[in-house]
Parts: sequence; structure tokens; C-alpha cells
Amino acid sequence: MTVDTTIRVQPLEAPKGSEIDFGAAISGINLEKLTDADFDLIRDTLFKNQVVLFKGQGHISPKAQFELTNRFDPEATSYGHGKTLDAKRSILHPDLKTIPHQPQVQVIGNGKIEEYEGLKNIQLRHPHHRTFHKTIIPDADDLDFTRFYRWHIDAALYGLAPPVVTTLLAVKVPAGRRQTLRYDDGTGEELDVPLGTTAFVSGYAMYDRLSEEDKAYVRGTKVEYAPHPYVWMSGAKSRPTGLGMESDNLEIALKDLPEIEEDKIQILPMCWRNPVTGKLAVQIHPSAVRKLHLADGTVIDDLKEVREIVYNIQRPAIAPQHVYAHDWEEGDLVLFHNRGTLHSVVGAFAEDEVRLFRQCNVAGSSFPEGPKDE
Repeated sequence: MTVDTTIRVQPLEAPKGSEIDFGAAISGINLEKLTDADFDLIRDTLFKNQVVLFKGQGHISPKAQFELTNRFDPEATSYGHGKTLDAKRSILHPDLKTIPHQPQVQVIGNGKIEEYEGLKNIQLRHPHHRTFHKTIIPDADDLDFTRFYRWHIDAALYGLAPPVVTTLLAVKVPAGRRQTLRYDDGTGEELDVPLGTTAFVSGYAMYDRLSEEDKAYVRGTKVEYAPHPYVWMSGAKSRPTGLGMESDNLEIALKDLPEIEEDKIQILPMCWRNPVTGKLAVQIHPSAVRKLHLADGTVIDDLKEVREIVYNIQRPAIAPQHVYAHDWEEGDLVLFHNRGTLHSVVGAFAEDEVRLFRQCNVAGSSFPEGPKDE
């Protein structure tokens, strides 16, 4: 008997009416015993497709998950947020547990877990929009309707460079139920989603759909992020789309943040260049934005104006037809290009719906490259 070990790369299936033009599935690769040729194929597929799915990977170890993630940036070694989550006020602090024997890999999810990979009696909490959004879906509608929690890039955005990739492994997934995702921004837009989906949009498609004038603007503009951004934003609330914050002057004052090291404040290009294709992606973490630096040297520091500009650039890209909402099955490993996509947690769980995932990303050894000089 011979075993078919043919490696296959296929586009991800898009639902009817979807216009997504990214994503691929790879089969036939043993991720525990990755060869150089295997990795070259994965790397090429990722940078051309942004999201890569491997089915049936529930068996892979946290070590193999880290090694796959780290192979995209071998000089990088620390978890993507490093020690920046130590501050108890960080909005990220409650959502992550570290695997003791593989500290670059985090456990996330929902519900009570008695034991997993050396962690015992842990209570996981799936982020819910009621903790972060200015307005909320009423409790009576909570299990039928949901929202994007927060569109973001996995990145500390202070000191540490953004990770190149993130890997997510579905260990335990509640089955069956779907929800209607509401934008609640006056457009009436909705999206049918699987419970606990992770939603992705392409930064390249975001750039490509801009007018020529707006393309020139984003190529020439840099984004300054707040120091200690996840503490800074902790007093504020998000828009109902999860795409950036409302401007109610509720951010933590700079004087009340942990000590600020000026050389760790990040000013990054608004467009990041793909290392394989050379294409440009609009890559902005909208919740953490504080200032814009324009090509002519002008600095826009009015926070409300900054947020409006960024929102108008990004909002068309999260319309329902442009969102890939992954329908997780246990054993799915999704690898995504953190420098070419935005993503959001989605979903509202009942207390007895247990979800267990492993996440890994590693702070970059260098910063993303912007547009080439024209």
C-alpha cells in the first residue's frame, strides 16, 4: 500500500456573495518534521495569500507550533508583546495564559479548563464587545447577535517590532451555533458568522480599493502610536464596528502611564511592503493610533481628526463581502501574515461553551518596510 504524500495548495472556499481574494489551504505537509522545501512552500504561499489553513493539526506540539512561527523570523525569540502585558491596566492582560514549557505560546479561549499543557484549573474568557465598545447589543439578543470585538494587528507597538506571522490552533471548538454579526454603525450591514470565528481582511485589498489620491496619501503618511498603547486606550471605548476608538477624551493621560521611554515610541509607515510580491498593504492598528506624520512634514495630533482619517481609509475594507470569517474546526491551524492582514475576535459565548486555542507570535527582529522611494 502506498500513501499519497502529495502536497496540495488550494484557495480557501469563500461563501456565496463574498469578494475575498486571499487565503489558501495546504495539505500533505508534516509540520512536526518540516523540511526546508516544505517551509519554502509555506512561506511563499503565506506571502501571496496572507492566510494559510492546515487541517487536522490537533496533534502538533506547542514546540512545533513555535518553531513554525519562529522560522519566519529566526532572529526573533520573545513573545510578540514581550513583557509589555505586565501592567494590570492593559486591556490584553486578562485574555492570555502562557504555556509553562513553551512561553512563546499562549492559551486563549472561553470556559473552565481543568488541565492543559501544564496549566491547571484555568478560567479562560473570550473577549466580549460589552467590555470594550461604547454601545452594546442588549443582553436578550446576546447569543443570537455579535460584533467584531477589535480589528487589530498583533503587535506591542511600543519598543518591540510587530511579529511577521501569528499561528492559531483550534484545540476545542463549540459546534453548530451561528450568530448574526451587526455593524451597528447606521449602515445596516450584517454578516452571518460561525460562533467564535476569527475574522480577517486583507491590507493589500484595502490599499488596492483606494482612489489614486488616497493611495498617494497612505504611501506618504506615517502613523505614530501611543506609548504603552494597551494601557493608554484602557479608559476609552470602541466604535461599534470594532474599528478604532470613540473620541471622548477617556484615554489615560501620558503622565499616568508607566514610565515612557521616548525611543520606544513607534512611528511606522501607513503601508507595509510584502517581502515576496512587493505589494503594499495598508497596515494600521486603529485603536492605538495617536498622531499622523504627513509626507510634507505636517503632524496631525488632534486625536479625533486622526481617528476619522484612519477610519475612512479602513472602513470600506471591512464591509461584509471583504471579510473572511473562518469556520473553526478542532485541529485547524491557521497561519496568518500579521504584516498584511487585520483580524478580529468575534462571538458571544454561553458560560458552558468551552473554547480552547493556542496562539503564537514572536516580536519581529526588524521593523516592516514601507513603500520604496518613488
